[in-house]
Amino acid sequence: MLSNIQKILKSQAGMSLIEILIALTLLALAGTFVGGKVFEQLQEGKVSSAKIQIKSISDRLKEFRRDCNFLPTSDMGLDALINKPEGGRECKRYAPGGYIEGGKVPLDPWDSEFIYESDGKTFEIKSLGADNAEGGEGSDADISSKDI
Repeated sequence: MLSNIQKILKSQAGMSLIEILIALTLLALAGTFVGGKVFEQLQEGKVSSAKIQIKSISDRLKEFRRDCNFLPTSDMGLDALINKPEGGRECKRYAPGGYIEGGKVPLDPWDSEFIYESDGKTFEIKSLGADNAEGGEGSDADISSKDI
């Protein structure tokens, strides 16, 4: 019985170094393709998340306008959604606790602050995207409340 097992083990040919290298190369190519797709999906998810955040902040600004009859100006910034603005126009019906839960304006998915511009009547909220610079394409493109 033991000799049969030894014969079987001796007759089994192992993989040559070239065969192992070819297999590793194929695995690396497949991994690169899959990794690229995963990274692409991650970036698309961040863009979608930024759009959702901008929409949510826009909704909070509209609540502020309903209560106060004006929008926070660029000088007041998005901080007006957390802390009652001091100086300038006064909001007599400011919501206790502010308009954003947690007492902090969220950062965009790339950990940068949203850009808020307003004249008190209209507003725009922007994220500069993955590159954190004006312009860009793909995940580097700016995302604006005016485009959502």
